[in-house]
Amino acid sequence: MNNFQRIRLMLQLSQQEIADKLGISQPNVSKIESGQEVSPDIARNLIAIAKEKGVTLTFDDVYAPIESLNDKAA
Repeated sequence: MNNFQRIRLMLQLSQQEIADKLGISQPNVSKIESGQEVSPDIARNLIAIAKEKGVTLTFDDVYAPIESLNDKAA
């Protein structure tokens, strides 16, 4: 499980819901969760979606090693 998927699950969104909010297709979400690199634009939008849900994220959370997200989810 990569950071993008952990963030999506932390936000309690399905692949289709996050795809709709990001303006991408669900298959693209699946590709990102399978290891495709997250573009800066998608990361920026993901951070904004999290903020709307009251979760503070940074680019480091999107791109950093997975362990750093465990503290946010707790």
